[in-house]
Amino acid sequence: MSTAVDTSAIESTDSKVWDILQAEQTRQHQTIELIASENHVSQAVMEATGSVFTNKYAEGYPGRRYYGGCVNMDAAEDLARDRAKELFKCEHVNVQPHSGSQANAAVYFAALKPGDTILSLDLAHGGHLSHGLKVNMSGMLYNIVSYGVDRKTEQVDFAEIRRLAQENKPKLIISGASAYPRTIDFDTFSEIADEVGAAHMADIAHIAGLVAAGLHPSPVPTAAFVTTTTHKTLRGPRGGMIMCKEDWKTKIDSRIFPGSQGGPLMHAILGKAVAFGEALKPEFKTYQQQILDNAKALADELTTCGNRIVSGGTDNHLMLVDLRPQYPDVTGKDAEAWLEQAGIITNKNMIPFDERKPTLTSGLRIGTPALTTRGMKQDDMKTIARWIDRVLQSQGKGDAIFAVRSEVIALCDQHPMP
Repeated sequence: MSTAVDTSAIESTDSKVWDILQAEQTRQHQTIELIASENHVSQAVMEATGSVFTNKYAEGYPGRRYYGGCVNMDAAEDLARDRAKELFKCEHVNVQPHSGSQANAAVYFAALKPGDTILSLDLAHGGHLSHGLKVNMSGMLYNIVSYGVDRKTEQVDFAEIRRLAQENKPKLIISGASAYPRTIDFDTFSEIADEVGAAHMADIAHIAGLVAAGLHPSPVPTAAFVTTTTHKTLRGPRGGMIMCKEDWKTKIDSRIFPGSQGGPLMHAILGKAVAFGEALKPEFKTYQQQILDNAKALADELTTCGNRIVSGGTDNHLMLVDLRPQYPDVTGKDAEAWLEQAGIITNKNMIPFDERKPTLTSGLRIGTPALTTRGMKQDDMKTIARWIDRVLQSQGKGDAIFAVRSEVIALCDQHPMP
């Protein structure tokens, strides 16, 4: 195992933190990471986020800071912005959001007034909590109208979305999801938004790497706003970003600072600059294509094992496994726990029209970015699919879990962390 940041100071000064750090490094090395929203950053990104940039306050924007000593902060933020604009071909970008949720909140504050209507994908059908969940700020401040997927195809139904838009006249229509395995037609969302006088916000947090590589259609040409995290498929540090048309830039920037944040996390912005630079290299597209190839291979082999994949497959980096046909008494909570014992990390997830509670669920969300970062290929995906089936077929029996755990560690040893 390698570490990008020198941690010897922690070892010598804080044994408790050192033990936790080492335990987590071992856990990540010895487990198969299938959570679709997680990835492993490069050593260069880790060095940037663990650098002296963490020491500096830099409220404001390049050339307009509220603190002295920001010459290098300005250079780093300008570099991150320039690389992001080149990567996504956008007119304006703000790289200061601390997270995807804060990026979304800034768009709401820029485009809406409290009580305005938002049309967005239901969380239970693959949406995101920051798109209008009642206990989230978005659901507290705005009137949320939800669209879902079609019961038969388990894909978005644009006729229904258009009907809801015409009926409810939202001020903002949100596309994008946290658990939707199919290609998103951003242009049609923009058309519907234009028809009803709404703005279109595309949240590409999960698929940003695929969009950057040209392997998924980009919303940038037609959407008023595009938000994303900088981790997940983009393989950067944890953080967020907003892209928008030029005529929205002043309002968007003001809604990040001073509207919703103070000083930016400059070490994270430096890490974003590194990650965007990596994404501009030709090998990044090769990596993103391998993510897609691995996802298809994993979904196909899970299907061969008798599992049902929601919507019949995947077009991107993730898939939803419906546990009910193959393992009718197994909940997503059960499956997640058993697989983790075997060294396979997933997350329970609701499937469309799920009759189980969100704390139990009938499905698993599975993704391939992290495994692909470690160099695993299609044959490895087939092996992993069979391990998943063995563990679930065993109903969590210890012998099966122990056997799979040993094989998982052997595979992980063949593919070290970056």
